[in-house]
Amino acid sequence: MAKNLNSRERVATVLLCKEPDRVPIEYFANPGIDARLKAHFKLEQDDDEGLRMALKVDFRSINAPYVGPKKHADIPERGVMVDEWGIHRKWIEHSSGGYWDYVDFPLQHATEEEVAEWPLPHPDEYDYDGIKEQCRLFGDFAIGLGNAGFADIMNSSGMLRTMEQTYVDLALDEPAGLLLAKRKTDIQLEWMGRILEKAKGRIDFLWIGEDMGSQTSPLISMETYRKHLKPIHQKFIDLGKAYKIPVMIHTCGSSSWVYDELIEMGISAVDTLQPEAANMAPAYLKKRFGGRLAFQGCISTAGPEAYGSVEETIEYCRRTMEIMMPGGGYSFAPTHVLQDNSPTENVVAMYEAAIKYGKY
Repeated sequence: MAKNLNSRERVATVLLCKEPDRVPIEYFANPGIDARLKAHFKLEQDDDEGLRMALKVDFRSINAPYVGPKKHADIPERGVMVDEWGIHRKWIEHSSGGYWDYVDFPLQHATEEEVAEWPLPHPDEYDYDGIKEQCRLFGDFAIGLGNAGFADIMNSSGMLRTMEQTYVDLALDEPAGLLLAKRKTDIQLEWMGRILEKAKGRIDFLWIGEDMGSQTSPLISMETYRKHLKPIHQKFIDLGKAYKIPVMIHTCGSSSWVYDELIEMGISAVDTLQPEAANMAPAYLKKRFGGRLAFQGCISTAGPEAYGSVEETIEYCRRTMEIMMPGGGYSFAPTHVLQDNSPTENVVAMYEAAIKYGKY
């Protein structure tokens, strides 16, 4: 057990499946609860760093923003925003907040030729000049590169082709869908490689994603995973290996069916870990994969944190850490992002519990 580590050392220790001084802490949230937390801590609404400091978050991320031309027009009369990939999003309000949800799906019926001609960003159209300064500003925090949408096919392609068509693409080897996946991930891979060069050893891990399961079962077969997704994921894992840094993968739903495969490929950590899903309970994961995989998540956004009392939230977090912490390899985080129906006081209590009960 290590003592008095900084954030970067703490996360590095956990990614090696060892015990740090306390569990590292991560934060993901939707806009509504994020705004309420900033108000609770008397922060300005744009003070993301101040909130992370208040919650004692150990992780930071860097980015090379897109600065190229507008490739796809927005549709203001419908409130639709379109990004450089051509993904259409519209703000959808609900009883406790809202989401930028996906609409239109412009490549749903596209042919292989149409996908080949679809405007996508070029790696040259991103601004890499600020990478060194971002790394400097984050000091001794653990810096991750990427997010759950990197190397991800089923969600990301679904934003352009619909989820249904994306699954058909994978099942039937549909050339249009497979080409879209290749074009997107090739760009992401080059983007990551250029940032890694600029960062000169300061990035601590790569973060990729692929939702592997529903609440009750795998979303695809192992055969399909090995045929279509594994070769793409392996490229990103190999990029991490080339720079001697670990790779973490985001896996929503019942995903543990593929974890042995991921371990063989070189994945160091898995993120999200929804405990309600089949074969995803903390005790099962720890017993089955502990020491071979590091874990990030397990704090359900559909449990006491969202629907219970402060006391129930604290006890739930304490019990989860009691299971996941022994032997190391655990980072405290919500399963996916904190939802807008989360009571502010429960989220504050959740992060206070991480500090109180997360010490070794």
